[in-house]
Amino acid sequence: MAVVRWQDWQGHGLEHCVYREEAEGLVLEGVVAGTRRGIYGGHYFVRADAFFRTREVRVEYVSGPRLHVEADGDGNWRDMIAGNSLPSLNDCFDVDIGITPATNTLPIKRLNLSAQESQDIAVAYIPLPDQIEGDFLPQRAEQRYTCLVPHQLYRYDGLFRAFTAELEIDENGLVLDYPDTFRRVAISE
Repeated sequence: MAVVRWQDWQGHGLEHCVYREEAEGLVLEGVVAGTRRGIYGGHYFVRADAFFRTREVRVEYVSGPRLHVEADGDGNWRDMIAGNSLPSLNDCFDVDIGITPATNTLPIKRLNLSAQESQDIAVAYIPLPDQIEGDFLPQRAEQRYTCLVPHQLYRYDGLFRAFTAELEIDENGLVLDYPDTFRRVAISE
């Protein structure tokens, strides 16, 4: 188990995240008092299987929308609130929640890339509150991960938004700093 905290790049807002790796898989759970592109509060819960494939995601914004989706591990997703399948997310094995860098951990661990190896993936992207249009559901987004230094440094390319960042990670695969977006905050005991 690990507990980490991030602030946005300007030092505002705060996120508290608990990372638990168990025999059945990985759990990421956190709360965010965010200030990126507006002011919001949110809670997320992500459960992945032993192969780091996303299996369940819950996101709820304070006084705002909430979602609960599940995946079967074979790339098929279902909206658990409405009970509908989500065919637009077929073949997505990872989730990317816009309010946290925690979910970058999932593809980094699942892909297990060698030095200089890249892979393009499609993820279930959950937008920031100001980006929600219509139903609050994940959207398909194309991304690329490149291993620069195994278990230390990766390049993330958000192909769906022409964004690139080099992500330094810790021993659990959690992002330390996400340039121009998130900074890790030391936790005093």
